[in-house]
Amino acid sequence: MRGRRLKFVVLSLLLGATALYAANRASADDGWVTLLDSTNKGEWSEVGKANWEMKDGALVADKLEGKDIAYLVSKNTYKDFEIRAEFWTDEEANSGIFIRCDQADKLDAKICYEVNVFDKRPDPSYGTGAIVDVAKVDPMPKAAGKWNVYEITAKGPHLTVVLNGQKTADVDDSKHLGGYVGLQYGSGVVKFRKVQIKPL
Repeated sequence: MRGRRLKFVVLSLLLGATALYAANRASADDGWVTLLDSTNKGEWSEVGKANWEMKDGALVADKLEGKDIAYLVSKNTYKDFEIRAEFWTDEEANSGIFIRCDQADKLDAKICYEVNVFDKRPDPSYGTGAIVDVAKVDPMPKAAGKWNVYEITAKGPHLTVVLNGQKTADVDDSKHLGGYVGLQYGSGVVKFRKVQIKPL
């Protein structure tokens, strides 16, 4: 009787361990790579200088340390991918997510695609939700004062941007077919809570 009970306990432990391994493997195999989350800034190169710091579960900047706009730049390059990014900005913020950047040491809308976060941009057609100089947004959504989710997909020349479940850009453009990812700080208060990328 005791032997049977011991076999049952061992079998239960083995089944539990197998299920846990399978669950962990499924989450590791879904393809998403976390670039930053609420506990970890992650590995980035800095171009320009902002006062980035982990604060209350988010990576926050509210000041430039110099005249130039600041960027956090990925260590790796990516060709076709999806990005999911959770961000918060105030009304004065100028930020964005730069993708397929040709260089890692100088970022702008000429050598990257700039998925904008800029509610007060003088020309709102390329403000929040737009890809600057590539895909206009109309009407421009507002991002300030709340947590938002960007879903950005780049597959070959086809680029789509979805902000909080609403598609804001859908365009074909083949100027940049691969490169670095960058997070911009230009002004105001900018917070990133999670940024993930899934190569396609």
